[in-house]
Amino acid sequence: MEGDSVTLEPGVAILLINKILWKFGDQGALVALIDAGRISLFDGPDGRFKDRLKLDHTGSLTITSTRTTDTGAYEVNIKGGAGDQVRRFNLTVYSRLPVPAISRDSSQCSSSSSSSSSSNCSLLCSVLNVDHVTLSWYKGNSLLSSISVSDLRSSISLHLEVESQDKNTYSCVLNNPIRNQTKHLDISQFCHPCPEIYCCGFTEPVTRLVIAALVGVAAVAFVVYDIQGCKVGTRNHH
Repeated sequence: MEGDSVTLEPGVAILLINKILWKFGDQGALVALIDAGRISLFDGPDGRFKDRLKLDHTGSLTITSTRTTDTGAYEVNIKGGAGDQVRRFNLTVYSRLPVPAISRDSSQCSSSSSSSSSSNCSLLCSVLNVDHVTLSWYKGNSLLSSISVSDLRSSISLHLEVESQDKNTYSCVLNNPIRNQTKHLDISQFCHPCPEIYCCGFTEPVTRLVIAALVGVAAVAFVVYDIQGCKVGTRNHH
């Protein structure tokens, strides 16, 4: 995982060995060297390994505070003794996993004449800016659905439809090949009746506004008529 330390070992005795070279990447950039008992460390491509490499006299290479950019091929070349030996490693450093977030899908919260559909609860489990992960919904220990993302960092979400009175246990799990993060669902926290704004829509407020406007127009018309009546009465008096 990102931030951990990892040690790569040459896997051979070095009593008769007089030179060890550690290389990184497709271009074979030299990152560490033991020559005649003297240890040398290098920053590597773009200086990515600066102050993060350790090499002991057994030839073991340690990378501290790992980053996802440390992912790649490593090669140790051991010279001396019975002859040259080469050992290769493929290292993958995974980003740390966030805890998934569960929310109610408000777009699904609408009034319905069907009692069965009104008892449904639509939920979303979401994570932001992840890669090399799988997001899954579980009912107990049974997998319900899942979605995966590979090497491109992106945000993903997964839908779940449950009954508001469902007593089963549900959980949303985010995992990569070595770790996982789980968020358990509390149905009572999310699956409550829809707010009035979703249930009533905009018809009732608009109706009230139209009625108020009509009442206002009628009141103005009455006042104008009354004033005009007064003027006519005045002229007749004279």
